[in-house]
Amino acid sequence: MGFVVLMYLSLWVSGNVVFQVQHKFTGTTESLTGFKAHDSFRHRRILSAVDLPIGGDGSPISMALYFTKIQIGTPPRDYHVQVDTGSDLLWVNCAGCDSCPRRSDLGIPLSLYNPMLSSSSRIMTCDQDFCPSSIISSSNDCIMGMRCPYVVRYGDGSQTKGYFVRDIVQLDRVSGNRQTVNMKGSFEFGCGSRQSGGLGESQQALDGILGFGQSNSSILSQLALAKKVKKTFSHCLAGSRGGIYAIGEVVHPKVDTTPILPNKAHYNAELLAIQVGGDFVNLPFSMNTPSRRGTIIDSGTTLAYFPDGIYNQLMNKIMASQPNEEIYIVDHQFKCYKYRGNVDDGFPIVTFHFANLLKLKVKPSQYLFQVQSKKWCIGFMSNGVQPDVTLLGDLVLTDRLVTYNMEDQTIGWTDYDCSSSIKVKDEESGLVYEVGGHDISGAGRTHSSAFLWMVFIIVTKMAMY
Repeated sequence: MGFVVLMYLSLWVSGNVVFQVQHKFTGTTESLTGFKAHDSFRHRRILSAVDLPIGGDGSPISMALYFTKIQIGTPPRDYHVQVDTGSDLLWVNCAGCDSCPRRSDLGIPLSLYNPMLSSSSRIMTCDQDFCPSSIISSSNDCIMGMRCPYVVRYGDGSQTKGYFVRDIVQLDRVSGNRQTVNMKGSFEFGCGSRQSGGLGESQQALDGILGFGQSNSSILSQLALAKKVKKTFSHCLAGSRGGIYAIGEVVHPKVDTTPILPNKAHYNAELLAIQVGGDFVNLPFSMNTPSRRGTIIDSGTTLAYFPDGIYNQLMNKIMASQPNEEIYIVDHQFKCYKYRGNVDDGFPIVTFHFANLLKLKVKPSQYLFQVQSKKWCIGFMSNGVQPDVTLLGDLVLTDRLVTYNMEDQTIGWTDYDCSSSIKVKDEESGLVYEVGGHDISGAGRTHSSAFLWMVFIIVTKMAMY
């Protein structure tokens, strides 16, 4: 992301905090444009800090994002925010914004946060310690007594700008095995006063973004800096069957890991080889250094993207497994089959080999997705113009526990039933809690939406309000 912002968190209790997270992920041919458009839109925005626009064109019609509901203010109000590993700042749209969306195609109500209607809010000013390092634009002087501003600019020209406030956020804290209680704390976040580009459009509208990037501006980094948590988090995505998203140490299941490549804006692991069945893909000569072999792991992207040279080999080897099956091109870009058998029996396993002997073995049912009865499409796409960029999205990350550990700079995964449960450790007490995955759909759920729990593991005792 092209921004720097400092957030200060205070007065969180110890414990395990639970969010209900929704993912808009459909399985119809009508949704295919949405998959690609969302990913293209996301890459133009989220990856702009390293100038990695990845293919595609046209306006997005679907966000296919994971989002959660949080409560802010006194009295508390609900806000739906994107949960994003590719960005850092927490911000919400605020009252007085004339460019913020008023409706969303996600089927959720949108709210504008109004600090004047919350008795616990406080507008942050330029004379406070955190503010100077929060400012993006060096051309805007922050004068004592002024609101502390923020600006976030994206590669497609989108922008959010506003000012910082401090207010109470109320969450659900895990208090035991599959048990929760309410908790609340006070912290700074962005109050968005103007949005431009896609951020102001209704097609992808949410109330804001909750970032989990690895920079010092993320909530995770700020919690770790304040010694409230270890700088580690995990997700276990089970699609329509639910799943889990956790901050803190997961003690079961165990995962094998590989180093996170340094000096990258996003979570990158070193890709050494790609295997399709028994054959290996020839990696281009341009990927001759660890840095150039970096592969982005991003649960906020739906599909998987490869340089043309790798993508063409992948598709040829996959299609060679079914030479007698007719290929249908759907939405001018997706290669699809009308296949009556079990895809896991008819198509090859694709294995990604990473440094430190870590493998990501992707079954056909994990890279093919069904859009109609007996019609399957391949979820691998070409990134077109970027010869060194490989990105793996949630289609191939489903049914795996994925851990991001900035304490030892590793990322790892293991195959797992994400609709079951994991075990997490409270560092202060040493207690281990069972956290279960759930499908928590309710009356407001649309047919295309899947829900999952998101769990934060807060590990240091703090005062309750």
